Amino acid sequence: MAEIGGAPRAPRQVRVAVLVARYNEIVTARLLDGARQCFREKGVPDARVDVVWVPGAFELPVAAEAAAASGRYAAIVALGCVIRGETPHFEYVAGEAARGLGNVAVAHRLPVGFGVLTTESLEQAMARAGGAAGNKGYEAAEAALTTADVLSELTRAAARD
Repeated sequence: MAEIGGAPRAPRQVRVAVLVARYNEIVTARLLDGARQCFREKGVPDARVDVVWVPGAFELPVAAEAAAASGRYAAIVALGCVIRGETPHFEYVAGEAARGLGNVAVAHRLPVGFGVLTTESLEQAMARAGGAAGNKGYEAAEAALTTADVLSELTRAAARD
């Protein structure tokens, strides 16, 4: 029995798109710092990372669709921050961002690292953007790279059969 998805390997010449929402930029810039740190540690040169800024989390799926359709990228990382307010706006934005990004990943068979924070407060968001709760931008980048490796292994395994 073959096992796929072991220890992540360092990508060599992959190109990655990082989509970053400007809304709540005090948080998303820190998520981007975490994603960049992950790429450096995993051997992805800065020159192979394209950073694309969009207005907010709601715009992430359409940008992800365009990036995926371009065929340029081995993985996409989407970074945003939606903080609950007094209206149902939170549910609509967060839900549509998650649904849209998931749809892009499945439709294109392309890893989309989900780094969209959904928090109750700015303090919670900051804790997840390099504070006490780690950096979810780093985690989203790592998940995207690991999934890219898994998909590559699956493709190679299918070619061998």
